[in-house]
Amino acid sequence: MSKEQISTLFGLMLEYIPNTMKIFGFTLLYSIPLGMIAALLKMCKFKPISWLTNVYILIMRGTPLLLQLIVAQYAVPYIRMASGCPAPIRDFLNSIDIKTDSYTFNMILVAFVLNYAAYFAEIFRGGISSVPVGQYEAAGALGFSKTQTFFRIILPQVVKRVIPASSNEIITLVNDTSLASAIPYMEVMYIAKKQVPTYASLVPLFMAGLFYFVFAALLTLLFSYIEKKFNYYK
Repeated sequence: MSKEQISTLFGLMLEYIPNTMKIFGFTLLYSIPLGMIAALLKMCKFKPISWLTNVYILIMRGTPLLLQLIVAQYAVPYIRMASGCPAPIRDFLNSIDIKTDSYTFNMILVAFVLNYAAYFAEIFRGGISSVPVGQYEAAGALGFSKTQTFFRIILPQVVKRVIPASSNEIITLVNDTSLASAIPYMEVMYIAKKQVPTYASLVPLFMAGLFYFVFAALLTLLFSYIEKKFNYYK
């Protein structure tokens, strides 16, 4: 490929980087708090709630994200055609325009958020469980309520403990955003695959790979800095 072709290709990919960043950013925005909620529900003493949460986590972690993306994308049209679908639900689904980019993005986001929330739930649950029980008892003796104990004493320690595992999931998310190209969704990897036959070259794929590598490397440096900041006992 000539320099002009590479420059043109680079400019084209830059146009679609925001779409990839949207998947990454919104997934983190929603999956982290949902993961914390799921972690608390899994630790709930009311067995039906903890059991249902366990089933959700098992399904999300036990099936491929790509499969979940495909199910999310095509669930609405197939439910529409189901003979046993109640009329109110069918009417609501018929009002959804499945041909728009916003529908595709929303379905991708649903799959990503539910998947990553399950992984974050296990990370957060492990972090909460690692805090000694004595700290809860000490907080109660000092007059702290359960809410105050969690947010003022437990949660800051959990954040410190889960940073390494969470950073690994977040960096993995960078590469997983490329799975959206299978739907298809107009993001970096999708554009790269479309340009391979146009230029009869693998350079577009290498350029896409470079983007993911640089993004992951920057996040690695960021989390290394954050981990050092939270190592206040060293």
